[in-house]
This record gives sequence, structure tokens and C-alpha cells, in this order.
Amino acid sequence: MGRRPHVVRERLSAALTRYPVLWRSVAAIVAGLLLFGSFPPRPWWFLAPLGITVLTLTVRGSGRLRAGFGYGFLAGLAFFVPLLPWTGIYVGPLPWLALSAVCAVYIGLFGLMARLVGKLPGWPLWVALAWATAEWARSSFPFGGFPWGRLAFGQADGWFLSLASLGGAPLVSFAVALTGTGAAALVLAARSMRAADSDGVPPTPRIALVTAAVTLVIMPIAGLILGATLPDPDQGDRTITVAAIQGSVPRLGLDFNAQRRAVLDNHVRRTKELARAIEAGQAKKPDVVIWPENSSDIDPLRNADASALITEASAQIGAPILVGAVLVNSDRTTTNSVIVWNGAAGPGERHDKKIIQPFGEYLPMRSFFRLFSEYADRAGYFVPGHGDGVVHADGIPIGVATCYEVAFDRAFEDAMRAGAQLLTVPTNNATFGDSEMTYQQLAMSRIRAVEHGRALVVAATSGVSAIIGADGSVRQESPQFVPAALVADLPLRTSNTIATHVGPAPERVFVVLTAVAMVVAVLRRRASRAANKTDRKVRSAEIVG
Repeated sequence: MGRRPHVVRERLSAALTRYPVLWRSVAAIVAGLLLFGSFPPRPWWFLAPLGITVLTLTVRGSGRLRAGFGYGFLAGLAFFVPLLPWTGIYVGPLPWLALSAVCAVYIGLFGLMARLVGKLPGWPLWVALAWATAEWARSSFPFGGFPWGRLAFGQADGWFLSLASLGGAPLVSFAVALTGTGAAALVLAARSMRAADSDGVPPTPRIALVTAAVTLVIMPIAGLILGATLPDPDQGDRTITVAAIQGSVPRLGLDFNAQRRAVLDNHVRRTKELARAIEAGQAKKPDVVIWPENSSDIDPLRNADASALITEASAQIGAPILVGAVLVNSDRTTTNSVIVWNGAAGPGERHDKKIIQPFGEYLPMRSFFRLFSEYADRAGYFVPGHGDGVVHADGIPIGVATCYEVAFDRAFEDAMRAGAQLLTVPTNNATFGDSEMTYQQLAMSRIRAVEHGRALVVAATSGVSAIIGADGSVRQESPQFVPAALVADLPLRTSNTIATHVGPAPERVFVVLTAVAMVVAVLRRRASRAANKTDRKVRSAEIVG
């Protein structure tokens, strides 16, 4: 005969009481693993709010503020260590583990903030805002920040996706966090009512239970309703045909560029194959062709052979090509650029990557980090570009965010203000092998498409290349490590979403509200301590008297 449920509950409660640090540590690790499980290529977006629920319950009652930081940091390690192994595939585990630890610090700061504001009235809101603030901080500092792993980037297949059209990735992350904290409030309210039934403890007011339930469902329901009202992603001011070329690479890893002529040849060859298919009536002629980042690591502005190959490919297909190229500057620095190549007319407008990757495209404090890794000197000497992020190909204004840039909210902001009607993310994923990185980045591109209400084209050297609708749906997708050409009719739009109009305003509001809540929480905490101290003095005086 099985044990009675109340006996099991009593023994579990006794174990939790006896070993609180152990069980909270286990819960923090579970929370981090749930967050990791919500990210691509897994479609389990619903694990993210569940992870926030577990983490909130863990840190909210964890005693001192530093305990909240500790459990948050532990959850952060459980989240980022399995999320970011691609950062160390070819350079060893030290950079991967160091980056994961730094990112985990911000989850620790969330734990501290959640512990502080978790006593305020309406605490699920303040804790969710604390998460949004921690994401803002991680996306901004140091070295320009590292936004990878924001909750929004795991929601491309979920109910929260459409909220990106109102407030971008920050609103999506906040919505996921608020759903999680609402669930945590519901758990606590239900626990209070159960305790009242068994021990005669005054129950949580029924309105608190209802409020927690509403908090739990309001954001996912809002996302579903908004998703049903978004404009038809196939409608626009006019339609053009776009081709994305994936030439593939001779080998993966940091040294794939040692065969950079082969990479260029691959993209020229696949473009000419598409041109022959068009001539045979097997494919539609594109208005513009998009090549990936690093498709020509031979500077075509300095190398006549590379220039001739690109010109020949563009002339044969009869359309301008957006060529991802590494350009050598007069001071021997380099820029990661996308050049519009107009057939026999040659190069035209270009976008120089503005948000360059620290420890990859350049190395801050190079002499210091050289002490820790032999790969330090393999970091590039790239410099950031300027401009609004728009290039015109055949008169079409195209917003460009090259690879790493797409992770940042500001990547497309200038381009949208400059009138971009189509978006593209040329990327080189060959340096990260067959890891999950390419799918994580693809999800970011889907969020950006919804955020700005634009069709978006991902062109990758080794895959995954994709055609993404303005609703975030993947219309076409290439396999990895094989040459491919994606051709699609895409709408051009001039109307903008609310998210495009308001820009970074929602995130700034989240940060300000969090700061205000923390000030109030600190003042309440000091007042409570002062009152307790006064009470102790009064009781001591009464005893003495």
C-alpha cells in the first residue's frame, strides 16, 4: 500500500526545511536548464516562463540579498553554459566558460533585485521588470554588451512573438518574465490557501489569487490576440523577387578563410547556376541577389581577379549582388562590409558593419588577454563602420544587419528611420561548425522581422539561409553545408510598426521603473529595520522596568 499523500508532503517539507540551501540550489539549476530548453533548435518556447517561475520562487524567499544573487548566478550558469558552447568550439573551453560566467553574473543581479523588490505590493510586476533591466544591462555592458540568450530570442515559435511589433525584443522578454512571475504568485497564493485549510493560518485574500491568475494569462493571451490582427505578411506597396545564395565553404572552423578564394568561387558558381536555371525557365529572375558575410574575403576593391569574378556573376544573372566582403583600409585595419555590386558598373553603396564582435573581430585589451589564451592574436583588427545601415540596390532601400549585429535592438533602428523596405542578415556561421548557433541567430532574425514588419532574408555561407515573412514565419530554409539558392517574391513596405516608431522607449521605461521600485524597496527595508530596532528597545525597557 502506498504512502498517504499528507505523509509524503510532511517528509518533503521536513527535507526542505533541513537542507534549504541544497534544495534551492537544485531548483536554481533546474530553472536555468528550463530557460536553456526554450531556445532553438528546440521548439519548447513554453519552458521559458516556467523557468522564470522556478527561479522567482527560488530567489524570492532566499533570505539575504546575497543569497538571491548566489542562486541567480547558479541558474545563470545552468542556462548559459549549455547555450554558448559554440563560442569555444575552435578556441578551447576557457573563452566559453568565461563568457558564460560573465553572463551568469547578470542573472545573479536579477536574483538580488528580485529578492529586494519581491516584498513590494504587486511584486510579480516588479520582478518581471527586474528581469528586463538585467537583460538591458547585459546587452549594454561591457564592451557594448552581449544580448545572446535574451528570453525573446527563444520565442520565435511561441505565443509571445507578435508582441515584438509593439515593443520589440524587450517587450517580448518582459511578457515572458511577467507570465513566469504571475505563475509564481499563483503558486504562493494556492500554497497559502492550502496552509490555511490545514493549520488555521489566515488565508491569502481571494483577490490575490485572482490577480495572480490574471497576471499569468494576460501576456500570452495578448500575444495571441495581437497575432491574429497583424497585417497580412504577403501584402505590401509592391513585390520584388530576391535570391539568397549559400555557396558553402571548403572547411569549417577559424581557418576556413585560408581558402578564401574557394569560398568566393563557390558563391560565384552557385550564382551562375541560378542564372542558367533562369535562362532555362526553371527559376524566376531576381531583382536583387544577396550573398553572405565573408563571401569574398579577398578585397574586391583592391584585387582585380575578385572584382572580375563578382562582376561576371552579377552581369550573368542580370541583377545587383549584395556582396559580403572584408575590405583592407589604408591604415591596415579592416572593415566587414556589404557592397552593392552593379554588374559591369561595379561597386556602389556599402554598409560597413557598425557593431563588431569583441574577442572575435577585434580584441579589447589585447596585451592583457594574450596572457590567457594563445588564440588572442587571432582576433581581428576590424573597426566599426558608420552610416544608417541602408544600401540601395536597383533603387530598393535594404536594411542590413551583418551577423552579430542582429542580436542588438539598435541594429535596424537607423535603417528603419532611413526608409528600409526590406531587411537582410548576411552571416558567416562557418566559424561555429554545426553548432546550435545558426538556429539561435535565425530566431533573432525572425524576431526582427516581426518587430519592424518587414520581410527578411538571411544569407549564410554554410547555412542556415532563410526567407522570413513579416510575421516571423520561415518561408524557405536551406540545409547546412551544401550550396543552395533561395528565390522568393517578397513585399516591400513603407508603413512602420509601433515598435519601430517607439524604438528603445519601452526598455528605458522598464529600467526607470525598476530603479524606482528598488529605491522604494530599500527605503521600506530601512524603515522596517528601524521599526524592529525600536520595538526591541521598548521590549527591553519593559523587561527592565
